[in-house]
Amino acid sequence: MLYDKLNEAWDNQDTDAFMALHRKDYQFTFHSDGRVMKKNDWDMGQLKSFMQNIKMEHGRCVYENEDILVRHNIVTFASGDKEAVMTVTLKKDGLFWRQETGATPLSTG
Repeated sequence: MLYDKLNEAWDNQDTDAFMALHRKDYQFTFHSDGRVMKKNDWDMGQLKSFMQNIKMEHGRCVYENEDILVRHNIVTFASGDKEAVMTVTLKKDGLFWRQETGATPLSTG
């Protein structure tokens, strides 16, 4: 399934492999403000920077089948802020299609 491929691409900071997992019509809805970003909106330099500066820990696949991937991570941002992030990604034709997240800020102390 795609969970392992996604983690491998992120861990290897491989933007090409990461983007290859997403459909041409992929959309990401931000939990913070409802903004929608499409695949062609991604800036590869910014994505590479995210891969280098955002640390994902304690990741786990909650559930995955041919239609959906639900995963959970503890994410530490370059600022030091931490969040528990739940990601739900719908799949279509074997690739990521629609994605939304929910996050809970965690104390850093």
